[in-house]
Amino acid sequence: MPTLDAPEERLRKFKYRGKDASARRQQRIAVSLELRKAKKDEQALKRRNITDVSLDPSDQQTKGVSLTLQEIISGVNASDPELCFQATQAARKMLSREKNPPLKLIVDAGLIPRLVELLKSSLHPRLQFEAAWALTNIASGASELTRAVVVGGAIQPLVELLSSPHMTVCEQAVWALGNIAGDGPEFRDNVIASDAIPHLLTLVSSSIPVPFLRNIAWTLSNLCRNKNPYPSDHAVKQMLPALFYLLGHPDREVLSDTCWALSYLTDGCDARIGQVVDTGVLPRLVELMSSSELNILTPSLRTVGNIVTGTDHQTQLALDAGILGVLPQLLTHPRPSIQKEAAWALSNVAAGPRQHIQRLIACGALPPLVTVLKNGEFKVQKEAVWTVANFTTGGSVEQLIQLVQAGVLEPLINLLTIPDNKMVIIILDVLFFILQAAEKISQKENMCLLIEGLGGLDRIEALQLHENHQVALTALNIIERHFSEEEETVTALRARDQDHKFLKDLTNTYHCCTTPKPGPRP
Repeated sequence: MPTLDAPEERLRKFKYRGKDASARRQQRIAVSLELRKAKKDEQALKRRNITDVSLDPSDQQTKGVSLTLQEIISGVNASDPELCFQATQAARKMLSREKNPPLKLIVDAGLIPRLVELLKSSLHPRLQFEAAWALTNIASGASELTRAVVVGGAIQPLVELLSSPHMTVCEQAVWALGNIAGDGPEFRDNVIASDAIPHLLTLVSSSIPVPFLRNIAWTLSNLCRNKNPYPSDHAVKQMLPALFYLLGHPDREVLSDTCWALSYLTDGCDARIGQVVDTGVLPRLVELMSSSELNILTPSLRTVGNIVTGTDHQTQLALDAGILGVLPQLLTHPRPSIQKEAAWALSNVAAGPRQHIQRLIACGALPPLVTVLKNGEFKVQKEAVWTVANFTTGGSVEQLIQLVQAGVLEPLINLLTIPDNKMVIIILDVLFFILQAAEKISQKENMCLLIEGLGGLDRIEALQLHENHQVALTALNIIERHFSEEEETVTALRARDQDHKFLKDLTNTYHCCTTPKPGPRP
C-alpha cells in the first residue's frame, strides 16, 4: 500500500482540485489493494470431493473391503481391471476422508503416473471415474501436491474426459481441472493451453444437472482467477459469453461463482473492465447487488466496485445501470464488510467528474455516508473518509458546501484522534479543501467558527505537536493559512449580520443532518 510519509507524495495523492479524475481513481485502486487482498479467499480456491464417504463398517462391507497401502499399490498396478478398480476405489476412499486424508502418502507411493494412465481406460468408465476422483482430491492439497498431478501428465487426459459420454466421469474431470487451475496462474494457463475452455463451454446448457453446472461455473471462475499474469485475452473472450449466460441462472451457487469470475476479470486495467462491461452484464449485476444472499451480494458488489475504478465512461455506464439506487442502502447493511465495499465503490464514483459527484449527492448517499463516518467500524470509516476525500478533491464549491450541510464536519473532526497517521492527514486535507471552498464565497471566517464550535480548532492545534512530522506540518499549515486572525477580528466577525445569517443557516442545516433518525435495516 502506498505511504504518505513524504509531503510530495501526499500532495500528489490528494491535491489539486483540477487533477485528472482518472488519475485520482487509479491512485485509489492502489490504496484499495488491502481491501481486495483481505477478501481473496472468500471463494474456495480448491475443493475436495468427500461425497459418499463413510467410516461405518456396513458401508465398507457393501462397497468393498479395506486394503492396506501396499495392497492398494499392488492392485492399482495390476492388469486385472476388476482388481485395479477395487484398489483405485480404495485409494480414492482414503483420499476422501474428511479429516487428515493421506494425500502426500499416496503421492510418495508413486501412484500418480498410474492414476493418470487409468484416465485413458475408455473401456472402463468406472475406473476412469475413480482415478479422476483420486486425482481431484490430491490436486486439492498443497501446491506441491497439485504440481505432482500436473507433472504426472494429468491435464491433457482430464481435458479429453470432458468429452466422455459418461456424465459422472465428465463432471469429475471438470472438478479436477478446477482444482488444478485454482492453484495459481501457472497451472491455470496450463489448463487453458490444453484447450479446456472450448470443451467446458460445450457442457454449458439448460439441460445439464444443476450440481454439474455448479462445478463448471466454479472451474470457469478459477480460469478467470489470478492476475500475475492475467488469463489471456483470447481465453477471456472465450469465457465471457458463457459467463453472461450463467449470470441469468437461478441457482445461487452458480450465480455466486459467476459473479466471482467477473470480479476477477474486472480487477485490472480499463481494457479488461471494458471487455466485461461490453457484454452487457451491468444491469444484472446491479440487480444481484440487492440479493439477500451474501454469497451473491459480495461478488456482485465487488465486480461493480471494480468497474467504477475504470474510465469515466465505464463509471457512467454503471451509474446508468442504477448502482446509486443500491449503494447508499448497502451503507446500512448489517454486515460491516458490505458497508466497507459499498463505501469503497462510492469513493471511486466520487473520484470522477463533477457530474458523477452530483449524482452521488442526488441519490441521497451523503446522509448514510455521514452515519458510517460517525458510527461505523473503523475499517468502514476509513473507506468513508476516502469517499469524502475524493469528493472534496474533485467537487465544486457548491458541492463541498452541500457536503458540509450533510453533517460531515463533526465525524471528521472526531476522527482526528485516531491512531492512523495516514487517515489523519487525509482528514486534515479535507478540512483544508472545505476552508478553501468557503473562502471562495467569502465565508471562510464563518466556516472557521463552525469548525471551532465542533472542537476542530482545538484538535488541529493539538496536532501541531504530533510526533509524526507530516501530521504536525499539515495541521500547522491549516492553522497558519486559515486560523491566524486575531481574537478581536473573530469577535467583530460575529457581529456581522450578513455573515451571521449564513452561519445560522449552515449550522441549522448541519445539526439537522447530523442527528438523523435511525433508518431501517435491509
